[in-house]
Amino acid sequence: MATATHPSFGNRKAVLIVEDEPLLLMDASDMVADAGYEPIEATSVSEALAILRQRDDIAILFTDINLAGSSDGLELAREVTRRWPPIAVIVASGRHFLEPSALPGRARFMAKPYLPSDFNRMLADLTPMAR
Repeated sequence: MATATHPSFGNRKAVLIVEDEPLLLMDASDMVADAGYEPIEATSVSEALAILRQRDDIAILFTDINLAGSSDGLELAREVTRRWPPIAVIVASGRHFLEPSALPGRARFMAKPYLPSDFNRMLADLTPMAR
């Protein structure tokens, strides 16, 4: 898979997708790749944190709120905002709706189900934030 280089990302050109539903993970990964970014997949908060500790090219975290395990995507979003402030964050859910005030830092909320065009627009909106 070819990865596009986006000037505003600098060396950050990957999107970390955290989703524990295999079909949703595959769909999100395809949308990220179709938008020209490198998708990095994780199915849990612990797996996502391990990836973040190993890679310095993550520009955007895209996480579901409801994840299997003891931590959820909102806790992950808070941790990423605190530990890796250059990473832009998208929090998604089909069960919850979050107001901007309920999100950490500059994080954005995306309701499920979302259209590829909505997802692409959100990535484009966040690209200048991911530095």
